[in-house]
Amino acid sequence: MWETGGISALRRRVATGRPPKLDDAQVEMVRAALEQGPQAHGFEADLWTLERVAEVVSRVAGVTLSRASVWRLLTGRLGWSLQRPERRAVERDDSEIARWVSHEWPRIMHGL
Repeated sequence: MWETGGISALRRRVATGRPPKLDDAQVEMVRAALEQGPQAHGFEADLWTLERVAEVVSRVAGVTLSRASVWRLLTGRLGWSLQRPERRAVERDDSEIARWVSHEWPRIMHGL
């Protein structure tokens, strides 16, 4: 390689790999669609899953992505992160729980 191309032929080249399935304009269309929320796209729960995102990508951009590709799209190109919903009841009242533990629980325990 050095004999035919000189020193520049010996330099490392960046691996190009397969081009992304979505161009920048499509990614922005997907971003705008996802920011509307899952319920705007007909899903019951207000929660994004990889399958739901893949469905929205297919509707908006006409491109089918694997779960791994959806993950790379979300975390790489869109800069989103994994966030899990809290598993607490909406009706939970921490101050009422603290009151019960400090007043009712001792009364129950001493009453036995």
